[in-house]
Amino acid sequence: GDQGLHAAHWSRTCPIYFLTMQTALALALLAPAAAFVAPAPASTGVKVQETKADLEALAVKLNPVVGYYDPLGLADADFWGRGNEYTIGWLRHAEIKHGRVAMAGFVGYCLHANGIQFPIHIPGDYSTKSPAELWDQVPESGKWQIILFVGFLEFFSESGANGAHYTKGGKPGAFPSFNAPAGGDQYKIPHPVPLDLWDPVGFTKNSSPEKLERGRLIEINNGRLAMIGLFGFLSESKVPGSVPALGSIVLPYDGDY
Repeated sequence: GDQGLHAAHWSRTCPIYFLTMQTALALALLAPAAAFVAPAPASTGVKVQETKADLEALAVKLNPVVGYYDPLGLADADFWGRGNEYTIGWLRHAEIKHGRVAMAGFVGYCLHANGIQFPIHIPGDYSTKSPAELWDQVPESGKWQIILFVGFLEFFSESGANGAHYTKGGKPGAFPSFNAPAGGDQYKIPHPVPLDLWDPVGFTKNSSPEKLERGRLIEINNGRLAMIGLFGFLSESKVPGSVPALGSIVLPYDGDY
């Protein structure tokens, strides 16, 4: 199941995607480190935390050419004194989340750069041709709407609604259901929510475990590529000539990311 593709589809239809692009810049600072670890195996219903051996075995599935690659030794790290398996779960989740944000930002950047704009959006003057300047044109009230909405999603995903936490044996990257959260009915949203954030129309409902696992691998690889591509856009916009292939495509930006 490729949750990131659904998130990217939603974000690329919104002209306010630039929040996502700016968020990606901040989040992806950790992504090069997290990108060296491999995806979780298909869930068996048993809480099992991943170890370095699991990462070494699964890395080949992600990229048979590169294989296991961890030059910073993060698979042996112990963040905040909570143990190595806690750290691996945290890094795995961070990579998947950063990859999704980057995919949304990359697609949104391309769409706006080509003059494509979703007709329903927060009122404002979005006349700029530069995707980097788009966030600067969003009204203050619109920025707070987006920030608070993203904050709610983050709060809900960390609330326990997904059952086991990703640092304690839960599935990294999983987002809980609004209507049937794995953590129990006490986490259900009081107001009716017609669709879940993850797979809202049920494309993967009848997918086999093998297909779901392959989808997770594809998502991580796409996310890694999107992080690299998005940073290419940002770098060229701030330092013209830093990415020669984009010199005639990316408009310069003199603001702050």
